[in-house]
Amino acid sequence: MSWCDIAVKKLGFPTIELFVKAGSDGESIGNCPFSQRLFMILWLKGVIFNVTTVDLKSYPRLAARHAEANTAGIDVFAKFSAYIKNSRKDTNEALEKALLKSLQRLDDFLRTPLSEEINADAAGDLPDSTRSFLDGSELTLADCNLLPKLHILKVVAKKYRGFEIPAEMTGLWRYLNCAYQREEFTGTCPAEREIQVAYLDVAKKIK
Repeated sequence: MSWCDIAVKKLGFPTIELFVKAGSDGESIGNCPFSQRLFMILWLKGVIFNVTTVDLKSYPRLAARHAEANTAGIDVFAKFSAYIKNSRKDTNEALEKALLKSLQRLDDFLRTPLSEEINADAAGDLPDSTRSFLDGSELTLADCNLLPKLHILKVVAKKYRGFEIPAEMTGLWRYLNCAYQREEFTGTCPAEREIQVAYLDVAKKIK
């Protein structure tokens, strides 16, 4: 969702908090028909609620600067899901290879330097990227989308398939290790045991 852009938080019966995009002054209600629609519905229903306007200009931009960062690893979780849900021995190898191919594409992207990492005056082959995250040195929305899925993949595939991301995928491991050093990621991760329990009935045994 964009700031279609409302978040409704139930604070306890019967109070509801409605968060809406702030106007140009940072305080008044901003122009958002989706917010207004919900505002009207709550009012018409006689629901008791509070309204809080959110000034989006007060927050740093999290959008990636490089468009390719938004699509990097886009199919990894789908390949992982097909692999982990499969129970047929005759298709397991092919699904594992498809997952590895997808992970390899992500690793290639992470090892390829971004434009700002390239020295136009340097001779010879391009060195591997040293960036921490998809779009550079800082976390962006692209990382918020991909990292939780990669962490689940790493935990579940090892637990239920004995599969580990190959050590030679150095770009991918650099990316994960950098994420594990950030509190924004580790502080929001569920315990590995919780992830394993969630996949207990999802991960199929190979027959």
